Parts: sequence; C-alpha cells; structure tokens
Amino acid sequence: MIKFLDLQKINLLHQEEIEQALLETFRSGWYLLGDKVKTFEQELASYCQVPHAIGVANGLDALRLIFKAYIELGIMKPGDEVIVPANTYIASILALSDNGLVPVLVEPNLETYNIDLEKIEEKISPKTKAILLVHLYGSIVFDKKLTALAKKYQLKIVEDNAQAIGATWQGKKSGNLGDAAGFSFYPGKNLGALGDAGAVTCKDETLATCIRALANYGSQKKYVNQYQGLNSRLDEMQAAVLSVKLKYLDTENKKRQEIATRYLSEINNTKIILPQHKIEENSHVYHVFVVRTEDREKLQEYLNENGVQTLIHYPIPPHHQEAYKELQNYSLPITEKIHREVLSLPMSQVLTQEEVSTVINLLNKF
Repeated sequence: MIKFLDLQKINLLHQEEIEQALLETFRSGWYLLGDKVKTFEQELASYCQVPHAIGVANGLDALRLIFKAYIELGIMKPGDEVIVPANTYIASILALSDNGLVPVLVEPNLETYNIDLEKIEEKISPKTKAILLVHLYGSIVFDKKLTALAKKYQLKIVEDNAQAIGATWQGKKSGNLGDAAGFSFYPGKNLGALGDAGAVTCKDETLATCIRALANYGSQKKYVNQYQGLNSRLDEMQAAVLSVKLKYLDTENKKRQEIATRYLSEINNTKIILPQHKIEENSHVYHVFVVRTEDREKLQEYLNENGVQTLIHYPIPPHHQEAYKELQNYSLPITEKIHREVLSLPMSQVLTQEEVSTVINLLNKF
C-alpha cells in the first residue's frame, strides 16, 4: 500500500536528532515555558521574518487567541463580522464563533480553491472587522488589492497558515503577510510535531504580549491574572522536535514541489481535473495535492483496490455541518462542488519516484 502520508517514515528521517533533543529535554527537568520553547519561538520568528512568535497548544488555539486578543484590546467585539472562505476546514470557523464573532462566508475560486479575492468587497459591512485568509492545501492567497481593501475599510488581515508554512509571496513568507497568523504543527503538517502544537506570529508587540498572556491563563506574572485566559501552551518536548525539523523544512517542501510537478505534467486523464492556477515559484508548498472528478467515490475505490491510499479534504463544507445550522441558508454552489469532487493524492517528502509513477499510471488508466 502506498500510504497517503507515512508519518513514521517522515520522522525517522531525523530519528537521531529528534531522540537526542527529546533526551536533553527529559533530562533537563523543565517541561513547560522553558528554553526549548523560547528557542523555537525565536527560530520561527526568524524563519517567517517577523518580530514575534508565540508557541501555543494547537492550530485552533492559535486562531482563537488572535481574535480573543483583538477583543481584549478593544479592536473587535462580539457580534463583529469576519470574512472567511466558505470551503475552509471547520477550525477557521470555530475560532470565530468561539469568540462571539460572526463568520461571513465567501466562495472560493474554482481554479485555486482559495477565497475569491474579487468577491470579498461585496461582503464587507459596517460590522466587518477582519479578513481571515486560509492558505488552503499549502497555496498562498494574497495580492496588493487585498491590502488596499483592508486599508480602505480598516480591516485586520489574519492568516490561517496551518497548511502553508514555508510558502512565499513576492519574497515574503506566509505568516508575514497580514497582521497576525495562526500555525498548526499537527503531526501531518509540512512541519509536524509528535502531537498537537501550534504558534502565532505577528508584527505588533502589544498584540503579541496580550496573546502570550491569554495563552497562559491570562497571566503575565504568576497568580496575577490580567485577562480571562486559556491554558494553551506549547510544551518543551514538542518545541524541541519542531526545532529539529524546522531546519529541514525548505528542503522537504522542495521535494513536495517536485512531486507536484510530476503530477501536474504527467497526469493526462481528462476525467481528472488538476489544479489550474498559475503560481509564482514557492507560493505553493503542497501540504496536500488535490484533484477533482465527478467520479470521486469510484476513483477512490479504484485507487484503494490498487494499493494507493487517498483522503478527502474535506467531505462536508462548514455550512452543511450540524454544528453550524445558522449558516445553512447560504447558497454556495462552488464550495459544494469542490467538497463533492476533491480527492487528495499521496503527497510527502518520503514518497519514492516509483511510488509517484505508480499513482500517475493508475490515474491515467482510470
């Protein structure tokens, strides 16, 4: 079986360094809010070319904390609206509703699967306070019109960068394009921990200070609570692992891009729709490689029978989830089409050329 994602094989690439980092952390006797976290925060900030990085427990908390901080700082309030792509993973929506903010869903571009930037302005109202960009599947969505729009309406730009760490737009890393960004280091991400982990990057020191306090029970000084905060801290073990793996991220993203290039150039079955968008170099790091077909279930079954594992990102759009019945009145035909048709092919830095060839040949014979 060609696995969709072989996490064991991915982590064994760095086995010796990871084991050494874990052993050092174990022997240190310090497991929270220590030097490993501080080091990784500094490394991440430097990598993304931003002044501030704050380690947190997971990617959802990263987004929750950004918006919670904006509310604490008086920049937003419950009931305010946030523009968000309609076809995102549910975490993007949860981060808003958990803070009493109202998600305003915008259709994606059918070629890029990212939010259609041309459709944002028509959804802006006097209640709109931010645009939540999701760099879906590892592809950056950004342009100068967006920054002009944010300036015109005095909106914050927040990046959901759970899937696109390492991608660049005009020389700037994802996580450094807007006002703040949330990262997930879930094990299956391009930069994955050995459990849940996340981070926030931002440019504003006041925002960073507030987020750091909110993530630590609302406290900057032990037993003194300035805010009604959360317990959302990156632990020393995960930080140690992430520091090891961050060194190899660009090289491993490059391998993903090389595999994607083969998929794009060698899959020629007209029943299978490949990503169509023209992108600048390194603007896509292929967290997943997504194709579309009206025969998705048949294709997935066919590939499984022939030893190729695939996944669907994602089968049910947020506005059709039972948790968000209030969003079910949205008419979102493009989003619904995407969710009906997408299928994610095997994609990782440990896929062999022979495995990639097998996947391509099977798709062309379907």
